[in-house]
Amino acid sequence: MAENTSETPAGEPRKFELPPGYDGLAEARRLLRSIRAGSLATLDPFGAPFASLINVATAFDGAPLLLMSGLSAHTQYLLKDPRASILLAETGKGDPLAHPRLTVSGKARQIEGEERLAARTRFLARHPKSALYADFGDFSFWRLEVDKAHLNGGFAKAASYTGSELLLDVSGAAALAGAEAGAISHMNDDHAEALALYAEKLCGAPKGRWRASGLDPEGMDLALGDQTARLVFPSPLHGPDELRNVLVALAAQARG
Repeated sequence: MAENTSETPAGEPRKFELPPGYDGLAEARRLLRSIRAGSLATLDPFGAPFASLINVATAFDGAPLLLMSGLSAHTQYLLKDPRASILLAETGKGDPLAHPRLTVSGKARQIEGEERLAARTRFLARHPKSALYADFGDFSFWRLEVDKAHLNGGFAKAASYTGSELLLDVSGAAALAGAEAGAISHMNDDHAEALALYAEKLCGAPKGRWRASGLDPEGMDLALGDQTARLVFPSPLHGPDELRNVLVALAAQARG
């Protein structure tokens, strides 16, 4: 079980068990998949921290994907020192610190070749307006290779995870990855009603014409304008046949 940690004055982590019934890892993965923008922290040439605002999407396994201009200071800093962290915070009414947030840390790398095409597809599905400049010569896609993550879900709900714990092992889900684009297109074109039901009845989201923006073994990402929702599957999937059966069952559950 992951442990709740906070820093003592001496700098040593103080450890607590997470509250019963609270799934910190599920919460961390939800934040990772649903937050559309975050604070990127890089190191300038003098080793000083530099924070900037960026749009974020996720790869099939959950790793953060970034689209950045080569003219940006943070891009220049990453080219010299790839160490970085991203804060993904949920906002809402009341005290900002009462809402959950996740910090992921690791090394960023620029994406090339076929991997770039997959990253472009997933990023633009989450941020359609970025298509206006995604293919400009000075823009490039990046992936944060997560080494560690820290969740603060609110009072007494802090936990730390390794990158391998946070991200999905997708080694057995190649068939699902290959079917993602077709499944997303099919759901958006032919099953808009089901997507709206998923969002409203199973995710607690407001009514609207929701669309699917991403798919992975653990769930489906939904979007309505600037709003997001996360449909979590009952268990991890590996192929398109499993996906079809689960979506039909979840639609029946939502209607019921």
